[in-house]
Amino acid sequence: MKKLTLVLLISALVLPIAAFGQGLKVGTIDMNRAFKEYNKTKDAEGKINDAKNAAKKEYDDRADTYKKAIDEINKINQQLEAPALSADAKTQKAKDRDEKIASVKNMEREINEFRQTREKQLQEQAVRMRDGIVKEITDVVMVKVKADAMDLVFDKSGVSLNGVPTVMYAKDTFDFTSDVITQLNKAGASAPAPKAAASPVKK
Repeated sequence: MKKLTLVLLISALVLPIAAFGQGLKVGTIDMNRAFKEYNKTKDAEGKINDAKNAAKKEYDDRADTYKKAIDEINKINQQLEAPALSADAKTQKAKDRDEKIASVKNMEREINEFRQTREKQLQEQAVRMRDGIVKEITDVVMVKVKADAMDLVFDKSGVSLNGVPTVMYAKDTFDFTSDVITQLNKAGASAPAPKAAASPVKK
């Protein structure tokens, strides 16, 4: 019984090895390299950076307006301390100050909402662009896989949960990353880069 179990165990180990020896066609792709060298990735990064710069400028403009409003409130407070100021003038200035304080509080809320909303929009925009590019790369990979009748394809840039490369070693002849990049950039030369969806931002 023990001998039979040992034979079955050896057979289970040998069969996969034998399958590789019987012409199993394997390929490797560096998805990270393909992503970085795809022209649309550079275009998408440029669009994201432009959106970030526009958001920063709008935030800075709002912050500058807020700072000026605070300075005006401080100036009114100083004026209220002047002994020569009449009672009526003090009452009016105090009213103006309170109105500006209320306005500043609204500015604070709007600035915080703007920052949170725009950060979320930028994150969603980046994810959409990345997902779209990854799909395009994957589609080209699958066309190559089917055309060359590959049985297995591994991503060389992947790592395990322990941080170890999923592909410890593979012959250079297995790698078809350059072919994929060439095809991507050739096909993408006449196609527009993915556009960022404009999302309304509360002013």
